[in-house]
Amino acid sequence: MSEIRETAAPLRPKGEPRFPEGPAPDPAGSHFERRIRSFQPRRSRVTPGQADALRRLWGRWGLDIDGRRVLDLDELFDGLPVVLEIGFGMGEATARMAADDPTTGILAVDVHTPGQGNLLALADRAGLTNVRVANGDAIILLREMLAPDALDGVRVYFPDPWPKKRHHKRRLIQPEFLTLAASRMKPGAVLHCATDWEPYAEQMLDVLSAHPDFENTQADGGYAPRPAFRPLTRFEGQGLDKGHVVHDLLFRRRAERADSQP
Repeated sequence: MSEIRETAAPLRPKGEPRFPEGPAPDPAGSHFERRIRSFQPRRSRVTPGQADALRRLWGRWGLDIDGRRVLDLDELFDGLPVVLEIGFGMGEATARMAADDPTTGILAVDVHTPGQGNLLALADRAGLTNVRVANGDAIILLREMLAPDALDGVRVYFPDPWPKKRHHKRRLIQPEFLTLAASRMKPGAVLHCATDWEPYAEQMLDVLSAHPDFENTQADGGYAPRPAFRPLTRFEGQGLDKGHVVHDLLFRRRAERADSQP
């Protein structure tokens, strides 16, 4: 599945909401403390097709991360096991995984409006019913809106590597995040990370290996081969053509977690 490309949407009248029935620009508002953000919102133009998908489908398949309620995943996904995907870009890989495994629900989180619209359009075109698109901060979603042991897996593919040393504190895969994620994952659920940034891959491996709530699925304690269910995206292929090395890490939540809770 490829990104939907169209001409830019016409400018809206001044003062008119961008998507009155779509994703909110700041869903959590000031209800939660500000923290160091692990993501950086990207500004790009929403195409007419993406805008149409947001208007038509957001009320059915989208949700804002406002932190004000705990989601009933059984109701949201009709009883399917649910995997949380943090950061899905334009959604091509997400839609492909959802199509390949219709027995698993994917709760896909991002802050990129064109990507949200594109994923909704791809899901609609393919007749997928096992994708929901969440708009906002994944940390607030995990901490405020998901019950303990609610998730059957977590996927973090190609997160921002924040390459400058002074920005390393912004990287998502940190001990505090892992403790929070583990508290929302069922025993045996797998956290799957992938990155093409070698120093970040090394940090991921070190932090995950040291965390008491997770164990490496690889007997040698190293990186995992790319599993067949993770599609090779166009952008990843371009990186591989440039000589980038992609590392996959698959760590299982232990049956007995550490005593610390978020």
